[in-house]
This record gives sequence, C-alpha cells and structure tokens, in this order.
Amino acid sequence: MASYSHTIDGTRHVFDDLRTLLARATPERSGDRLAGVAAASAEQRAAAQMALADVPLRQFLDEAVIPYERDDVTRLIVDTHDREAFAPIAHLTVGSFREWLLSDEVDGEGLARVCAGITPEMAAAVAKIMRAQDLVLAARKVRVVTRFRTTLGLEGRMATRLQPNHPTDDLAGIAASVLDGLLYGSGDAVIGINPALDNVAQVVRLLEMLDAVIRRYDVPTQACVLTHVTNTLQAIERGAPVDLVFQSIGGTQGTNESFGVSLALLREAHDAARSLRRGATFADGRVGDHVMYFETGQGSALSANASHGCDQQTLEARAYAVARHFAPLLVNSVVGFIGPEYLYDGKQITRAGLEDHFCGKLLGLPMGMDICYTNHANADGDDMDVLLTVLGAAGCSFIMGVPGADDVMLNYQSTSFHDALYVRRVLGLRPAPEFEAWLERMAIFAPGERARLIEHAAGVPPAFARTLHAAAPESGTAAPAVRPPHAS
Repeated sequence: MASYSHTIDGTRHVFDDLRTLLARATPERSGDRLAGVAAASAEQRAAAQMALADVPLRQFLDEAVIPYERDDVTRLIVDTHDREAFAPIAHLTVGSFREWLLSDEVDGEGLARVCAGITPEMAAAVAKIMRAQDLVLAARKVRVVTRFRTTLGLEGRMATRLQPNHPTDDLAGIAASVLDGLLYGSGDAVIGINPALDNVAQVVRLLEMLDAVIRRYDVPTQACVLTHVTNTLQAIERGAPVDLVFQSIGGTQGTNESFGVSLALLREAHDAARSLRRGATFADGRVGDHVMYFETGQGSALSANASHGCDQQTLEARAYAVARHFAPLLVNSVVGFIGPEYLYDGKQITRAGLEDHFCGKLLGLPMGMDICYTNHANADGDDMDVLLTVLGAAGCSFIMGVPGADDVMLNYQSTSFHDALYVRRVLGLRPAPEFEAWLERMAIFAPGERARLIEHAAGVPPAFARTLHAAAPESGTAAPAVRPPHAS
C-alpha cells in the first residue's frame, strides 16, 4: 500500500495508508477522538487534508480501507462499482473532484450519470475537504426521486416523517399525534412508529391501526413500524398491511451483524415487500415500488466494535452503499441520536449532518435527516434550527415531524411539525404533490404556490371534524420503553 505525506513549515506529516489519511483528514469529532484515529493537531489535520486532495480517485479502487476478503460491504462496493459511469471522472484527484462538483458546468443530470461510479470512500474523501457551503451547494444539485404512494425528492419540495411514538404504544395517544401531525401538514414521507413493545403481535397491531387511518381518510402516504427486519418478515407472513420495511444499517459487516442483519436478509425482506405491490399506480402507469426505509448514524460501527480503525464519517458513507443496493424510498441519518461520545456538540452535529446528506445524495440516495440531539449533548434547539435551515437549502428530501420536537418514547430532541412549517415557509418548499393535493381537499392547506396552513376557528377543519378516534377505539398498554442503541 502507498503512503501519503504533506509538508507544512518544514514538518513532513506522513500517513501510512489511505484509511489513516482519511481518518486524520476528518474535521474534529469526539467519536474519532474516542477511537484513537483523529488527527493529533489542527496542523496534522490540515496536512492530511492537503495530502488527501492530491489523491487520484482511481486510488480508491486499488486500496480498500477494509480488506475485501474480510468484509461483505467492501465486496458489495467493489463488485457493484460501475466503471463506465466512473470514466468521466476517472482522471480527477479528490481536490479536482471537489472543483468539478462545485462548477457551474455540472448539474443534477451530470451527477446522476456518474453516481454509480462514485464509491463511498470517494464521497467521504471529498466531503472532508469541503466547507459547509460546499456541502450545501453540491448536494442541492442532486434530486433523487422515489415513489410509493407519494412522490418524494422533487425540486422545491420537502417531505416529513410523522413520528407519533408513545411510551406505552397507546393507540389513542398515537392517533392523537397522527391527527396533530396531519393537521400541520406532516406525514408525506411516511407515518412511522418506533414501537415501545417490539414483538410481532404488537407490530401487526400498530400496522393495522395505521393502515385503517390511511384507508379511512384516503391519505396518500405510507406507514411503517420501525421494528427489526425479521419481525417485519413475520408480519408479512401473517398478512399484515406492510408498506415499507425498516432497518438500521451500518458501513461494515460487523456493524450489520450487531444489528442482526445481513445483505441476504435485507434482500429477502426487499423482495417480500415488493411482492405485496401496495404502492400507488401513478399517471405514467408505474407502481410505486421503493419499499425500503433505512436509518444510519455516525458512530454505530464504533459502538459495535466493528470500525476496523476507520473514521466514523467514512464508515457512515459506506452504509450508503448498502442502502443504495436496495433502491430505498427513504434513507436518513439520525445524526445526533447516538450521543456526545460520537458527536460532542452542536457544531459537530451540524457538520456531520451536512456531510451525511451530501454523501448520501452524491451516491444517489433519497436522503433525509433526523435533525436531533440527546439531552446530555452540548447542543440545543438553536443548533437544530441552523441545521434544519441549511439542510432545507441543500435540498434535503425529508425531515422528522415529532410532537413538540420531543420524542417521549425514545427520549431525544428532534424537529417538530411547526419546524416543518417554518422551513417550508422560509424557503418556499412544499409537501409531496399527492399529499399537498389531499391537504387542500381537506382544507388543511390553502391552494397556491406556497404551502400555507388554513387557520380554523374550531381548531379542526370541517372535513376532518369526525376523525381518527374511530380508527383507534381502544387504549392498550405495553411495557415501559427501553431505548435501543440505534434507532429513530
């Protein structure tokens, strides 16, 4: 393997291999410091970034950061790499790749043509030498459009996941949150519940409740219970109304094994969900068949003791190779959820969120973001507002809609229904077109070029006055929630 170096003021900084170079070039974050792979000083980080800028993109095809024979994610990256798509950028270095991405000559169509030729390590490398504005500008060029019952990722639109979690899975409580979210225009990406009691019977119960709501009020959206993929497969076998298959994934084989999944298992679940053909038929005759929902997060490989000496941002980008292999409807990074051990404060969370969104988009993913932090992190709502705004400018496909921005089941802070209204108003963004038409039919939004909530004296539009309580007449209880190591 090659070594890499750069000299600053007479001091020659040497990096033994590409894995080390990528780690030392990463902007400061607590997870890399914890793992012992971070740069020892700002000068060493700058030297690593300068050396990285001179690395030819071809080198990433010759030098794996995790050996091919030891890791199935590496094998997936290598075996599915499209050399024809890579050809237009094959002559570039990491530094000139950055310049190419930011140039006025390169647009979304040009990026779409080469995305299958970009490896996760290439995407991670160029992100490390980009400023925040670079990450916004380049990501904004990319539109990744996916479909199930709504069309997501279109220009000028930002969707939301309506997240109605409840600490005991009480159906009336969940229904109240669903109603609240719909009345604020949230839910076009998915109505997704993290179950407090995570077993197959409870998953089926929640799926049936959400399906009843969607069908009763003809809501153009999709439902998902964010349970383990094996539970979803069993729910499909029981005839449950499964729209999307959820799974947390990581960028190494060991990380995915810690989540209890493999590439083969994900393929089985993908095929099972597609066979149900529950997506809408669109005007062009195509059935919405993007059926996977993946969540990721910087630091998951380190917590699984499966990082192989790599930095967490590079491993996060590798998780996106797993995601794109299954053509998902939704992918999001739960950027601040894993905790300050990995992203210490608002600055690190903001930087990581922009990196994750950029890398996901560059690799051709419908990338959203759970803009979030835990209560023991050095972050607050102002940090989240800043990240929300810049991600909106960057063309983020969707964000979370959590009642009051406070998830009472998972015990972390995210974005609210009101936050989605804010960013749509400020940046002129609108919901998915099918969902927007429904909001107008229900007199929740006013027709027009901008998403605008209608104020009703009674609080609820007349068309929605007799609503969701009929769909959830019972109130169940479950065991107290236990926060999982990685979920959103």
